[in-house]
Amino acid sequence: MTSTRAAVAAFVTCTTVLAVMGAAAPAPYPPASQGDRWPKGTVKTVGKLVAKLSENQAESCSAAIVDSPNGSVVATAAHCIASPERPRKPKAVYFQPGYEGEGGPKAVLAKGWKVKSWKTAPGWNVEKDLESILQHDWAFLRMEKRNGRTIQDVYGANTLQTEPVRSGTTATLGYPVTSPYDGETLNYCSGEAHRYTRGEIAAANVGALALQPCKLTQGVSGGPWLRDFDKSRGAGTLVAVTSVGSKDELLGRPYPKSAKAVLKKIGGR
Repeated sequence: MTSTRAAVAAFVTCTTVLAVMGAAAPAPYPPASQGDRWPKGTVKTVGKLVAKLSENQAESCSAAIVDSPNGSVVATAAHCIASPERPRKPKAVYFQPGYEGEGGPKAVLAKGWKVKSWKTAPGWNVEKDLESILQHDWAFLRMEKRNGRTIQDVYGANTLQTEPVRSGTTATLGYPVTSPYDGETLNYCSGEAHRYTRGEIAAANVGALALQPCKLTQGVSGGPWLRDFDKSRGAGTLVAVTSVGSKDELLGRPYPKSAKAVLKKIGGR
């Protein structure tokens, strides 16, 4: 993949604590990672997203459920829906929370929750040059209900946090599909995420969160960047989604304050 320090980095989609005196502080969770498998197998609010492009072609991304009034919203990257490189919208999109070794994209298309509609960031215009829209690489998807229940009713949800989002301990999760991964397990990077400022990186990626080293590969696009993860709920605070990456670095796109209005619109009852 292209270096994230270039003007435009490669998309990572894939086609196919408190301490008491005298006592040790609890270990951080999740533990620091450069691309390991998630410690407990899966996270119920995070899953595999598959866009059906044609009868014989599908594209894999990652995504996460986000809290909304209607309980039916999932967050991912805008380029998982369409991009300057692939401007045509998918025929259908499906999402499977807590995915693990269930048969790949075909299984998600057959058994996953169907996306009813979506809204990409207002500035995400696939007719424009990628550099000029990269900062808008986020989207919200509205899911169909199952047996009268919403996806949030069944699995729970993460809480959206918009800017300002500063550097800090963060975990990003997703389903990488290219070597040494196979797209069938949830993997993650975790550590001190750095927020790039002007002069540190090309203009298109100013404001992005970065984890380095992070070895996750294609397929993690749209995966959540979480803080304050709660093991009991399988959820945390969503501060960004994976946008672009290189062989040893991953960038997450934080949400501007305007994202609240978009979430309210697609997440209304």
